[in-house]
Amino acid sequence: MLVADEPTAALDAKAKATVFAGLRHATRSSHGDGKNRTTILITHRLANIRYADRIIVLNQGRLAEQGTRPELIALNGIYRELYDIQASAYRDDPQAAAG
Repeated sequence: MLVADEPTAALDAKAKATVFAGLRHATRSSHGDGKNRTTILITHRLANIRYADRIIVLNQGRLAEQGTRPELIALNGIYRELYDIQASAYRDDPQAAAG
């Protein structure tokens, strides 16, 4: 099992890409048995978990939501709210970014 707690918090975009490529590689089995390692990634940046098999959302230390990214978007709960806030920073519309 691999646990990474905000592993890229102080890195630039290029370094982040390198770290996440390394995490994906470390998660894949190198024994040829088809079994992957479990990787737990703790992060506030939702772009970092876009390809996660399962997402756990905590709210005040308690399990609030869980599922895949599409399931959590469709649920329209906490994850969707945080996703929309973070995604708005990348939109061309300045009003959307202002929230």
